[in-house]
Amino acid sequence: MDRRYAVVDIETTGNGYKGQKITEISIFIFDGEKVLEEFTTLVNPEAPIPTFITNLTGITQAMVRNQPRFFEIAKKVEEITKDCIFVAHNVNFDYNIIHAEFKSLGFDFKRKKLCTVRLSRKIIPGLQSYSLGNICADEGIPISARHRARGDVEATVELFKRLLKRDTNFTINSFLNPKSRQATLPPLLDKKVVDQLPEKHGVYYFKNPAKEIIYVGKANNIKQRVISHFYDKKKKEISMCQETADITYTLTGSELLALLHESAEIKQHYPKYNRAQRRAGEAIGLFAYEDQKGVLHLAYNRLKLAPNPIMKYYTVAECRKHIELLCKEFELCPKYCHLQTNVSSCFHYQLKECKGICCDKETVEDYNKRVNKAITSVGIGAENLVITEKGVAENEIGFALILNGIYQGFGYLDKKQAAQLTQPADYQFFVQPKKDNRDVQRIVASYLKKKAKLIQEQNGEICI
Repeated sequence: MDRRYAVVDIETTGNGYKGQKITEISIFIFDGEKVLEEFTTLVNPEAPIPTFITNLTGITQAMVRNQPRFFEIAKKVEEITKDCIFVAHNVNFDYNIIHAEFKSLGFDFKRKKLCTVRLSRKIIPGLQSYSLGNICADEGIPISARHRARGDVEATVELFKRLLKRDTNFTINSFLNPKSRQATLPPLLDKKVVDQLPEKHGVYYFKNPAKEIIYVGKANNIKQRVISHFYDKKKKEISMCQETADITYTLTGSELLALLHESAEIKQHYPKYNRAQRRAGEAIGLFAYEDQKGVLHLAYNRLKLAPNPIMKYYTVAECRKHIELLCKEFELCPKYCHLQTNVSSCFHYQLKECKGICCDKETVEDYNKRVNKAITSVGIGAENLVITEKGVAENEIGFALILNGIYQGFGYLDKKQAAQLTQPADYQFFVQPKKDNRDVQRIVASYLKKKAKLIQEQNGEICI
């Protein structure tokens, strides 16, 4: 079968995927034996080139100042790569940036793709590193100008030529199969790892070549959720996938236990690509007190100065945002929730017309009822509770344990053994101890709220 390959390399400004602009591009049209055509040019990125990029590539602002902008070479790039298979070392990097450049011009650039990193891992297994520099050193392939587009493309062409000759197992054909996900998989990840992922509830771990956990996620269908990361075009997702060399998982049996386990693992491992829950310690506490008039106040302070906190938060901003939501939902007075100070009457642009407690238009008792409802809605209460869910195995249950309103952790029990336990405290001997914090309180409170709503909708009783 006659094929034409567009072997491509680009240099960029390096300002993250969304901000990266092309500073140089080189395209060699290759038929498997010889180069048929070449297009190489510097490109004016219309953006600053950081010093560290200049030090890496040698491309300066002065060099690109009078060079064509991408829209001026777009037609040539589209024409020369037409009917070709797009080949690059770590293909998704080059392809996605070129695709983004075309998208900014209103054009949908689509080509079949081959990655020489992934092909090398299959055809030349066992190398310590699959970077272009290391593979070329192992193979004795010279690179005339490393980190310049033309020099890297010349080396990639020679590497690809050798891969074609050694491909006795038709690996390249399998990669080009429309049903194959090889073109979308991270360059360092073996397809077998993805194929063996289960379609069940659980927590999954993205790991780099050093086996360090760089991301923890939860899913109702692990395989489906993992694959969705590979199609995501967000900067974080692309960068994360470029580093991923392995994926492992832990089955949990249910969504709730997956959420709780994910939260605990993020706080234990502090993965670089988990931002939302990796904060170390809570610093702010929400509490209630009654003033001399008998009005219930909601207030916040540092944890050491917050008596019997109703809820804990990582930041003042997070706490204030939650109080604002409580004010809106239960029509509370911002003045008595310490959102406004040194005012005689309250006003808040996010709220409906005030009930009038600060203007003596309603009784203290009526207002306090709403405050108490708001307090009750926060967290998981002060009760002892066992939340049972499906286990990982058919003959077991999974459970989360709350004692005196404090989350103790989760665990798994044989159904027969669980039937013999009569009190929530009995479960503490079988629990995997975990720390209570704002995130797990939110997870459990949300779960209980959904359960309560379901009970109301069904007009029946469900044993949690």
